[in-house]
Amino acid sequence: MKRIICFGELMLRLAPEGYYRFVQADKMCATFGGGEANVSVSLANYGMDAAFVSKLPTHEIGQAVVNSLRKFGVDTSKIVRGGERVGIYYLEKGASMRPSKVIYDRAYSAIAMAKPEDFDWDNILDGADWFHFTGITPALGDNVADICLEAVKACRAKGITVSCDLNFRKNLWTSEKAGKVMGELMKYVDVCIANEEDAEKVFGIKAAATDVDSGKLNHEGYKDVAKQLADTFGCKKVAITLRTSISANDNNWAAMLYDGEGYYFSKEYPIHIVDRVGGGDSFGGGLIYSVLSGFDSQKTIEFAVAASALKHTIEGDYNLVSVAEVEGLLKGGTSGRVQR
Repeated sequence: MKRIICFGELMLRLAPEGYYRFVQADKMCATFGGGEANVSVSLANYGMDAAFVSKLPTHEIGQAVVNSLRKFGVDTSKIVRGGERVGIYYLEKGASMRPSKVIYDRAYSAIAMAKPEDFDWDNILDGADWFHFTGITPALGDNVADICLEAVKACRAKGITVSCDLNFRKNLWTSEKAGKVMGELMKYVDVCIANEEDAEKVFGIKAAATDVDSGKLNHEGYKDVAKQLADTFGCKKVAITLRTSISANDNNWAAMLYDGEGYYFSKEYPIHIVDRVGGGDSFGGGLIYSVLSGFDSQKTIEFAVAASALKHTIEGDYNLVSVAEVEGLLKGGTSGRVQR
C-alpha cells in the first residue's frame, strides 16, 4: 500500500446554517478542514495509507481536530502536540450572484508558531512514497516556509515524490512574497497543481484570452501555462483545474493535465454546488490516487475531476466518497437516481 504524507494546517470551520449571512446568524455549525488534511481524508477513503502532519494544541479542541481525521482512517501519529490555539475560519455560503465569503482567524495558531526543530522529517518520511503540501502552508509565516523547505529537501534526498497545490491566498500574503517563497519550494516539486488563476497570481504566468471573473476560459491558453510551469521548475506533471462560474451555485468543472509529453483535458461536468470548499483539495486527492495507482494520463485527469465534481455535492471540507462512487460517475452515472 502506498504511503502519502500531507503537511499543513487543519482548522476549525464555523459557518451559519444554510445560506444565512454572518450578520443574520445566531448559531454556527462547527466542523474541521484544511487543504492538506482534506487531501489526506480523500486518500484514506480510497484505501491509501494517508498520514497528516501538523502541530496542534493538547487541549480538547486540538484533540477534536485529531479525532476528525482518525474517524476516516487518516494516520495522525506524526502530528506534533503543543501550542496555544487551533486556527479558525468562518464561511458564509454564497447564492446566485452573491459570492461566498471566508474570514480567517488563524494568527498565532499552533502550526503558525511552529519551529523547524518540531519536525523530525527523517522519521516522519520513513516509508513514504509521496509528500503533499499547498501554498497555504508556507504563507503562514517565514518559519513555516522554512519547515516546508526542510521537508521537500528531505523528500528529494529520499527519492519521495512531492506534489504542491499552489493555492494562492491573497489574505495571507502578497503575490510578490508568494512568488519568492514558492519559487524556491517549487524546485523540489514533481507534481504541480493549480487553478485557473494561481499561476498568474504567484508567478505571473497568465493564460491568453482568459477572464476568470467573467467565466471566460481559453483552454488552449492553459497548455502554455502548464508547459511554462514544467519548464521553469522541472515538474514532471502539471494539473490545472478549470472552473467556469455561472453563479455561486452553478459551475462547469473540468481540468487539464500536462505530463511532459502531451496535454489531456477531462470531461466537463455541470455541477450544482452544495459546498465548494475543498473542491480543489478533492481534485488533488484524486490526482495523487490516480498517479499512485498507475493510471494513464487521460484516466488520471478524468478520475480527479470526477472525484472533485462529487465533492461539490457534499457538506463540509472533506470529500467522503469511495473509489467505486467515482468510477460510477466515470461510467456515466450522472442522473442522481436513488440507489436501491
